[in-house]
Amino acid sequence: MTRSGGWTSGSPGTAGRAVAVWGVGYAVFGAACALGGTPLFGTAVGPDWALVVVGSAAAAAGAAAGPGRPRPVLRRALWLLCGLAGAGAFGLLMDVITLLLAQGVDSGPVAAQHALAALGAGLLAVAACSGAPARVPARASAASDREVGAAASDRTAGPAGASRAVRLAAVAGSSAFVPYIAMKLFWASGGTFAGLSGADLRAAAERNGASGLWLTLDSWGLDPTALLALLGVLLLQGLVRPWGQVFPGRTPWLAGRPVPRWLPLAPAVLGAATLAPYGVVGLGWTLLATAGVVEVPRGDFPTPADTLLVARIGLGAFALYGVALAVAARSYWRRTA
Repeated sequence: MTRSGGWTSGSPGTAGRAVAVWGVGYAVFGAACALGGTPLFGTAVGPDWALVVVGSAAAAAGAAAGPGRPRPVLRRALWLLCGLAGAGAFGLLMDVITLLLAQGVDSGPVAAQHALAALGAGLLAVAACSGAPARVPARASAASDREVGAAASDRTAGPAGASRAVRLAAVAGSSAFVPYIAMKLFWASGGTFAGLSGADLRAAAERNGASGLWLTLDSWGLDPTALLALLGVLLLQGLVRPWGQVFPGRTPWLAGRPVPRWLPLAPAVLGAATLAPYGVVGLGWTLLATAGVVEVPRGDFPTPADTLLVARIGLGAFALYGVALAVAARSYWRRTA
């Protein structure tokens, strides 16, 4: 599977070898953490052995993937392992944000596990797709058919945007961030919301070890997480618009050049895998908290009700945006195949 602009899936043999090497490394890392008493999931080291199981299975599957398209059973096994590795990568996006805007991550081994799992998920997906013909399944939805058909005519008509349904999902996901961004910028400008002032948040950030970059931006009235949310909205819109496939005319040095597939897809897949489950599960927690089933921690806020209000705004944004990002990434993948 190729695309003008420079992305290929690689040869099946190479992909299988890469998976095998990763699997061995992942298993060794998990065993070292378990034997060394370093918990990667919670406070017990028992779950660390899951890395050994997944890594060993991946090493075996990678070694079995020879030239040509993987056999159906092996391909399903590769996708299953890809899903497990993707689940293990949950939290990587938060690690990246913390590294960019704070002094460091909470746990180096945990962050390393997130990064290794994300790498493995990517390698397993490539291995599972290796040798697959560039065609649309006969039972694909009508919307997908239109998107892939439009992509097939890119050579003469230029890049095509996503279907109307996918664009509407992107609008919903982008709109979900509006209350979140407004809340964050209001705090950064010195306002008080949910019983907490901008000065209170800045003091809390300093206590929690926020970086100089974070504090500097905050002093300018620019909340870093609001800026990241804006970048996320830009990414989501780029996935569904034609300019997400070809650099716009005003882009210095790159105008008119094809956008490499991995450039938007890598952060999109990472963001969707992190934010969608985090937001959806979090929204479920807010419903339980509203019903009084679970206790709401007050945290830095004056009352649990204030905490719950902010949680609804943030988690609602993450949930809707994460799901929309997954939909848009799938559409982009199919249209640029």
